[in-house]
Amino acid sequence: MNILKWLENWYLENCDGDWEHSKGISIVTLDNPGWAVDIFLEGTWLEDKDFQILDIERTNVDWVYCSVSDNIFKGRGGSNNLEELLIIFQEWSTKYKI
Repeated sequence: MNILKWLENWYLENCDGDWEHSKGISIVTLDNPGWAVDIFLEGTWLEDKDFQILDIERTNVDWVYCSVSDNIFKGRGGSNNLEELLIIFQEWSTKYKI
């Protein structure tokens, strides 16, 4: 399944009339350039799940850094790494799917 379609489905699964109003998913660009993905986990099956920090720097434009803090998945990456950030989240999320 296409990663964007998977993310749409994950989002829809977690919409409960409240979560999507105060939490949700944020994808923005960085000025270095790159991407920032924040996915709020409170109220989802991923709340309080362990995530090992992932830090990969292949080049100064090809890199990813992912962590979870305060129940927020935080993915950062180079300008061509958005799909990789989403796949990292997908693989971690799938591991804990109930």
